[in-house]
Amino acid sequence: MADDTETKHGGSKNGKKEGLSGSSFFTWFMVIALLGVWTSVAVVWFELVDYEEVLGKLGIYDADGDGDFDVEDAKVLLGLKERSVPAQPTSPESEETIQPAEKSYVESEHKNADVELEEEIQSVLQEALHSQPGGRHEDVDESVNDQWQVKEEIHGETFETPTTDDLLRELENEMPEAYETPDSVQKDADLLADDLQAMEPEPYEAPVSYEHDMDVEKTVSDPEAPGDSDLMLEDATEHYTEDRVHGDYNEDHEPKHEKKTETQDTAVEDLLEEVNEATEPESKHTEDVVSTEPEESEMPVQAEDYSNDDLVGKSEKETEQDKTEKAKKKKKPKLLNKFDKTIKAELDAAEKLRKKGKVEEALRAFEALVNQYPQSPRARYGKAQSEDDLAEKMRSNEMLQKAINTYDEVVSLPNVPSDLIKLSLKREADRQQFLGRMRGSLVTLQKLVHLFPSDTSFKNDLGVGYLLIGDNSNAKKVYEEVLSLAPNDGFAKVHYGFILKAENKIAESIPYLKEGLESGDPGTNDGRFYFHLGDALQRMGDKEAYKWYELGYQRGHFASVWQRSLYNVKGLKAQPWWTARETGYTELVKSLEKNWKLIRDEGLAVMDKKRSLFLPEDENLREKGDWSQFTLWQQGRKNENACKSVPKTCALLERFPEATGCRRGQIKYSIMHPGTHVWPHTGPTNCRLRMHLGLVIPKEGCRIRCAQENRTWEEGKVLIFDDSFEHEVWQDAENYRLIFIVDVWHPELTAQQRRTLPAI
Repeated sequence: MADDTETKHGGSKNGKKEGLSGSSFFTWFMVIALLGVWTSVAVVWFELVDYEEVLGKLGIYDADGDGDFDVEDAKVLLGLKERSVPAQPTSPESEETIQPAEKSYVESEHKNADVELEEEIQSVLQEALHSQPGGRHEDVDESVNDQWQVKEEIHGETFETPTTDDLLRELENEMPEAYETPDSVQKDADLLADDLQAMEPEPYEAPVSYEHDMDVEKTVSDPEAPGDSDLMLEDATEHYTEDRVHGDYNEDHEPKHEKKTETQDTAVEDLLEEVNEATEPESKHTEDVVSTEPEESEMPVQAEDYSNDDLVGKSEKETEQDKTEKAKKKKKPKLLNKFDKTIKAELDAAEKLRKKGKVEEALRAFEALVNQYPQSPRARYGKAQSEDDLAEKMRSNEMLQKAINTYDEVVSLPNVPSDLIKLSLKREADRQQFLGRMRGSLVTLQKLVHLFPSDTSFKNDLGVGYLLIGDNSNAKKVYEEVLSLAPNDGFAKVHYGFILKAENKIAESIPYLKEGLESGDPGTNDGRFYFHLGDALQRMGDKEAYKWYELGYQRGHFASVWQRSLYNVKGLKAQPWWTARETGYTELVKSLEKNWKLIRDEGLAVMDKKRSLFLPEDENLREKGDWSQFTLWQQGRKNENACKSVPKTCALLERFPEATGCRRGQIKYSIMHPGTHVWPHTGPTNCRLRMHLGLVIPKEGCRIRCAQENRTWEEGKVLIFDDSFEHEVWQDAENYRLIFIVDVWHPELTAQQRRTLPAI
């Protein structure tokens, strides 16, 4: 029993006790407690732990933003409380100083900190959860994970550091759609423009353009200009003058705004190109002039695809070398001499008035500057420009002449920058051409060439100046000189080829015209050169002609491959052959057919008694044969002396203003003798239709082709066709053929257009 009792009380069989007695447990507890106290004292006394460092690390768990880690922070981490972040103002200066590369680096640092924070919180939570009693572990783990998932979603939505792309998108969204330049910035831009002295060489579009672009309506206004004799471009093969026009503010037609395209004025354009890119003019002076005339533009330009076109020049396939050379040409124009720089603020103020369209104020300002500083080239140039602008506004030839004189004065002053000389003389020559003073313009161009002998562009302009007065011989010498200095000058090549063709050197002209067009140089993309290259190839029997006609059509110079007139009004009905009913001129047709014998007899009488009144066709349109004409009306003007020889015929026609008032046509007798062939050709404009009344027609051997259809004449009958389409004539009969030609306005032209279209 004793043994059993001892065992129950925790004894063992050998008499030894299991475990610790109460006094032993207390003793060990005190020892451990004292060790802990002394350890704490030692840590503090000997500063074994850096508490500031420890607290700083705990700061990353500061969830409520109060600067320390406490119970509230733990609640937030456990999902029991919403996280709150105090607003922190961002310094715009600091924002601006962060470069894109630095910004992305900072963002990546923020992301790394977030990741570390999440990892450490997860580890703390895991420890806390595993320390709970087993029965609650699973529930709490599940609950906390659910809460954290929600918190992750909230965190990602609210606190995630935005990426660079996101920031850019936000900035773009905050930008207003139409950003208005602040006044201060605008003033700076204006000053920049004035610093560069961006002077437009042409502040307005002239009523008539002199440029080489045939994409616009151009006309002949010389009263003595020869007629087109059935044909091609009035005297185009021999007289460059007839393709270039002049006008003045006293003309009776309404001013037209005609678009300007590439020209040969590259020397001056290069000076201004860089400036024009930097600033746009504040106003266009063309607003002062509103055209009441319907737009006269060429046929719409077709969509171009030259990827497989072996005829395309450098303009479509510009090489890197070309771009480099072009970049070298772009130089900032120097328009101020040393003195003008000292009065730059005053010059800028006056120029600003001119650019804003305050022409009278600008002129007064520049006149005051000229009076105060008579030796200032820039002030004098500004005065000339203001007079030029005012002439356009007033439609005054007198004021324009003042501008021309002032441009000339600029060059006579001392210490004029070369760029300003170029601008002044170029504009002076252009304005002289506008007034029809071709010889005065030629003198100005000669001065330019003398001052800048190495500049081939001025020589090219001089060549055009000679062509404008019909001096092909001197023009030819000029272009030969240019080609000796610059063998690849495309502008010189097309003009030299043009002159050779006018001399009937057809085969020699082809390579110059072709290479010039292929060069793509400024001033070469001109309908006339496509026209004459195709014509030359046709005369040589080369079918490649129609490839060039096609290319000219694609580039907007021709209405179609067959309709190749160059002086056109857009949108008019176009077909090769017409009936009297389609034209609406049935009364005229009836009168001609009814009185055909009267018209014939008066014409035959002139042939018998005054044969000298029939003048040979002189436009180089005949391959062979004899062809002459006797003209009664030309450009809407009656030839009184001619009508004295055929008075009844002229009296008959006076009733029909659609014919006698057609300032783009003629009324004439035409006689063609056997053995004559007229090359394929086109008339100059789509604004007229042509009537042929048969007077003396051989039974066989005479025919006319218009486009792709052949027809023959009948005595006493009228044929009507549109001579802007390609047409060709054969006279292989045994006797002469006599017809009466009457040109009429295209029926779709309005009364306003008939009054205002310049004459051809």
